[in-house]
Amino acid sequence: MKANIGNTDRVIRIVLGLAIIAWGAMSQNWLGAIGLVPLATAFLRWCPAYLPFGISTCKRG
Repeated sequence: MKANIGNTDRVIRIVLGLAIIAWGAMSQNWLGAIGLVPLATAFLRWCPAYLPFGISTCKRG
């Protein structure tokens, strides 16, 4: 898997993922688990949704 997520995109995904998880915990709603998706893609630095469109926010080769 070639990295296709840059630093800014990664930070946004981490913040968004944590916010969704926090919302789920505060509202006692299992939908907060959706926050794991942006967290996982941030830590893997790879987003499968970017592949069909050829998008890459990663500046390194």
